[in-house]
Amino acid sequence: MNNKSIGNFGEERAVEYLKDKNYKILDRNYRALGKEIDIVTMDGNILVFIEVKTRNSKKFGNAAEAVDYFKIQNIVTASINYAISKNLTHYQIRYDIIEYYLKEDYINHIENAFYAL
Repeated sequence: MNNKSIGNFGEERAVEYLKDKNYKILDRNYRALGKEIDIVTMDGNILVFIEVKTRNSKKFGNAAEAVDYFKIQNIVTASINYAISKNLTHYQIRYDIIEYYLKEDYINHIENAFYAL
């Protein structure tokens, strides 16, 4: 599997996981201003923007460690654009990370992983 296939597989697993948790999927791979958000959901009355990181294993560290300052800024910029363009600015916003590890078939959902700076 190449990196793109691995990433897509991880996102599919993340969507299945979120649906099982009764999240409402609003969008996937939303692009704005040259930035991307993997999954946009509603968790009750909270608008949630989710970054999915997929790895074969934890051998080289946790997948969430790849979400650095610049990635966070990109996600926040795109999320603001999303909320404004979809008229969803009245909702509380949350930023999550979902780590998916292929070999273990393991999902780690990190709620409130970061905040808009």
